[in-house]
Amino acid sequence: MDRPLRIGTRGSPLALVQAHMVAAALRASHGWTEAEVEIVPITTSGDRIQDRPLAEVGGKALWTKELDRCLLAGETDLSVHSMKDVETVRPDALAIAAMLERADPRDRLVGAASLEALIQGARVGTSSPRRSAQLLARRPDLEIVLMRGNVQTRLAKLERGEADATLLAAAGLDRIGLNHVGAVIEGMIPAPSQGAVGIEILAGRTEIRALVAAVDHEATNRCVTAERAFLAALGGDCHSAVAAHAECRGEGIWLCAQILSPDGGEVHGGEGQDPGALARSLLAQASPKLRAMFAG
Repeated sequence: MDRPLRIGTRGSPLALVQAHMVAAALRASHGWTEAEVEIVPITTSGDRIQDRPLAEVGGKALWTKELDRCLLAGETDLSVHSMKDVETVRPDALAIAAMLERADPRDRLVGAASLEALIQGARVGTSSPRRSAQLLARRPDLEIVLMRGNVQTRLAKLERGEADATLLAAAGLDRIGLNHVGAVIEGMIPAPSQGAVGIEILAGRTEIRALVAAVDHEATNRCVTAERAFLAALGGDCHSAVAAHAECRGEGIWLCAQILSPDGGEVHGGEGQDPGALARSLLAQASPKLRAMFAG
């Protein structure tokens, strides 16, 4: 290229770290200099709106629409996303062309050594329907309070006493150097695509596709694609409490998943190789009320 490759990213500290990870991987793969890749921070609606749940103000598109606009306008050459924040159905003009190797997909509890250590009626801050439902399924006494913002913002809110504890993705904490913060919650299936970083391009730009293919981690791509296929088969939205995690086993994929009612009172889980069949199985087990939360 006769100019730097422009990487569009959200401007949060974690997003910038992830964009620099992609830039470093591309430089290493192609022998590029520092000047041959440019990071372009873009403020998204999701970063600006912090006082309401995501589902009430536009869903996951709040994290992607400004990045999409820059990509479609030719202002950037690719976008870097946390894959769990990317809508299941994307515009035909765009394509997820590569993913970096996935980091720890689990959640960590910050504010207590374990769920059992939380006091009776403890306030746990989160804006995630999945985390809320999974917490309440195990501890119905907990009070869920809205807590949004990037990692540093949520940790600051916790420090100010807005909640007794919160859940954060281990991958995000590790990437910004906070690997000592929080305790892993075992037995809690993460959000689909959690811990994965994706690279999105204009579908028709074959030269960019060839460049980013060099940094694609095939196993991560296969697993995240399966998790997203499960989510698509369910037909859920940002109001739906859904957990899914896939692993490569030999030549195939093994997927573990759950759907939950918002209060955690109804939980259906299962495992299998076929994302669509697993989605249909869990929906068949669900009550009419829970099934109605999914469009599938």
